[in-house]
Amino acid sequence: SQLVESGGGLVQPGGSLRLSCAASGFTLDDYAVGWFRQAPGKEREGVSCLSTSDGRSLYGDSVKGRFTISRDSAEDTVYLQMNSLIPEDTAVYYCAADEILGCDGFLPVPKLAPDEFDYWGQGAQVTVSS
Repeated sequence: SQLVESGGGLVQPGGSLRLSCAASGFTLDDYAVGWFRQAPGKEREGVSCLSTSDGRSLYGDSVKGRFTISRDSAEDTVYLQMNSLIPEDTAVYYCAADEILGCDGFLPVPKLAPDEFDYWGQGAQVTVSS
């Protein structure tokens, strides 16, 4: 069982990307699913989280109004739509799922290392550059 990420890449400032995080071998029904990112030389930063128990979506201050998290239950996939990208968004983005911590485990700073969450993705590089 694992989370499989896709959708990273190179985009110009002002552009958009969508990251996908698909559950393989299990269902996301009982998990909070979140995204966090890490840029070279910087601390890990919580980006967004979706609580499947109550439907709340939460965002870090630096991405509010630009990023949107959503879920396709039929596909057991969570998406992160990233709009109005800026160079400061350049980082490796990880998705993770946790049953016990909920979204408190992701924001504002991830409380766990990637491999301490119940499930985690392999990471997707996002580069915003002209």
